[in-house]
Amino acid sequence: MRILAVDTSSAVAAVAIMNERELLGEFILNHKKTHSQKLIPMIDVIMKNLELSPEDIDVYAASSGPGSFTGLRIGITTIKAMAFAAKKPVVSVPALDALAYNVPNTGALVCPMMDARNNQVYTALYKFEKGMQVNISEYMGVPVQELVQIIRGKNSDVLIIGDGVLIHKEYLKSELGPRCHFPPQYLLQQRASSVAQLALNKAAEGKLENCFDMVPFYLRKSQAERELEKKRQENTPEAK
Repeated sequence: MRILAVDTSSAVAAVAIMNERELLGEFILNHKKTHSQKLIPMIDVIMKNLELSPEDIDVYAASSGPGSFTGLRIGITTIKAMAFAAKKPVVSVPALDALAYNVPNTGALVCPMMDARNNQVYTALYKFEKGMQVNISEYMGVPVQELVQIIRGKNSDVLIIGDGVLIHKEYLKSELGPRCHFPPQYLLQQRASSVAQLALNKAAEGKLENCFDMVPFYLRKSQAERELEKKRQENTPEAK
């Protein structure tokens, strides 16, 4: 089974192609947030270098969220279009699951932490049991201060990963001390190969989707929606 996976949930744009035996290719670009310009050319380059056509891909996969509203829509729309044209199934992979899978089989808890702006993060907690990833919390959109309190309550070492680390690392170290650990830089951010591996696992279990059913997963409304709601509240008779 050959899978093409993308991750556009953050500033990183990533594409990978993998089968059950090996990673065939991966393209990661962390330069501005220009997924609408870069993703299709990235897919084209990796497919040409592997001498593959869209019909050679058995399953298409995408990081489904949470994350960048625009980025997620670009990645998911691209995968849905390719799968529809090739008449192939798709697999949705939560972005936090994939990010946590960058560092499998650690003895510590794993906490992916994606920047959600305004001192907020998208996050969840995971542990690995017998090589299997287990989610031990809900997917959350919380202030980083609240995340620290949640981690303190777990009474365990924690490995924190994601672009939120780039912003909050010193705060996390000061609040959590020696219980707080971070991976090397090359594992810190999204990788399409992690999306591909989890998609392979799902596909092997028969958890395939029709491309029409693939939709972004958001933990909160977009900034534009929040600002519109705020304006509407300010213009209500009660607010005047």
